[in-house]
Amino acid sequence: MSPRRNRPRAAAKPQDRRGGEYGLEDTESWRGEEWVVRRVTGGAAAKHYRCPGCDQEIPPGVPHVVSWPREGAVDDRRHWHGACWNARDRRGARPPRSRNAPRY
Repeated sequence: MSPRRNRPRAAAKPQDRRGGEYGLEDTESWRGEEWVVRRVTGGAAAKHYRCPGCDQEIPPGVPHVVSWPREGAVDDRRHWHGACWNARDRRGARPPRSRNAPRY
């Protein structure tokens, strides 16, 4: 008899996955638009970014998500915390920034 499996089996993966330079890319729809989503590992994250979901800084070495509209340009890329990207429908569009917060 084999032991009980404690982890749920992986759900079906989307078919549109391509290996990019920094990780796998998925295509997700959000707000009626197709978005390319790339999960960046901590080793590949080398700069500071500002998460649009929580308006907090993403320091170097922290795994995160990069997303941009399928029809968008390179300037449309946004770096999100993984939890913020997953909760993007439950959050407001832009949280208020304090007066002394740095702008990146």
